[in-house]
Amino acid sequence: MTIDIDNTLLLLGRGSDPASERGVSCPGELPPASDPALVERARAAKQALGDRLFVLGHHYQRDEVIRFADVTGDSFKLAQEAAARPQAPYIVFCGVHFMAESADILTTGDQQVVLPDLAAGCSMADMATYDQVEECWEVLEDAGIAGDVVPVTYMNSSADIKAFVGRHGGTVCTSSNARRALEWAFARGSKVLFMPDQHLGRNTAVLEMGLTLDDCVVYNPNRPDGGLAPDELRDATMILWRGHCSVHGRFSKASVDEVRSRIPDVNVLVHPECRHEVVRAADHVGSTEYIIRMLDQAPAGSAWAVGTELNLVKRLADRHLDKTITYLDKTVCFCSTMNRIDLPHLVWSLESLVKGEVVNQITVDEETAHYARTALDRMLALP
Repeated sequence: MTIDIDNTLLLLGRGSDPASERGVSCPGELPPASDPALVERARAAKQALGDRLFVLGHHYQRDEVIRFADVTGDSFKLAQEAAARPQAPYIVFCGVHFMAESADILTTGDQQVVLPDLAAGCSMADMATYDQVEECWEVLEDAGIAGDVVPVTYMNSSADIKAFVGRHGGTVCTSSNARRALEWAFARGSKVLFMPDQHLGRNTAVLEMGLTLDDCVVYNPNRPDGGLAPDELRDATMILWRGHCSVHGRFSKASVDEVRSRIPDVNVLVHPECRHEVVRAADHVGSTEYIIRMLDQAPAGSAWAVGTELNLVKRLADRHLDKTITYLDKTVCFCSTMNRIDLPHLVWSLESLVKGEVVNQITVDEETAHYARTALDRMLALP
């Protein structure tokens, strides 16, 4: 096995990456491990809490955090796992804010969801605020098309946005079921407002459902009327919110071309949050769970360039020593907001629970939770 990190890094953390943005960090290496003494403290606190504690670890978390997770997975799988453990009063979610919100929505009132660091957010989710979406809906009403539009929001959105979608007859989707969600929506309206990731919406509509790029327009919440004329909205089938994943959005067609020239017979495997031209150039496209499954099932000796978050790519490479697994981009980046959940924060939250103190509890108000759950339930009912 080789994981081609050393030859594709920035100069070992020296200098900066001008292409970086909030939500990604490109220091040339993964964050350093925490004080080893914290490992024993985390183990002791977890043992003291016993069955009262259930720790969730997202795939993009650091290894030092993942080792203490009772279950790992993507955001919605983890929220479902929490809901399936009603006997555990403490849910510690090692992920980001919108994920912990979903867990709070799906769990019982007797369970308390803890996010070890409240600063662990999601830049994509932050690209669509409730006020912006309300203003967008007013623009659609002024254009005379709101009655034809079914809103669909990606799981990577705040509880407020999920609730908005629930109130307006829409649904939530994941990267695994986006096509089914869009088919459901188009059975109920002639247009879809897809939030907040434009790339997942575009890739699903064009590459899986036969729509064209001309059928899609991008609504920019930072421009008057979204930067679109009423006729553009009326002619569009897919109204895509101008949002993206700060990690997956970094990959480029040049990244694909470069890795193909460097590694003979490489398989390019990317997440559908990547740009349209990247997805079109890849050999395989799928959700995080799909990526894991593909590499688990890949034959020994095969070579893979993976376009997703660095922690997961490195973990998969370490797991599959008989395969060549490398990061797709020359600049190795990880999700900096996800990586805010480190061992010091985890230990602090666990030891606080041992003392009977619930810190950083994530709660969604009753009305928001009701309508967000409505949207989530529609997703769960998808065929």
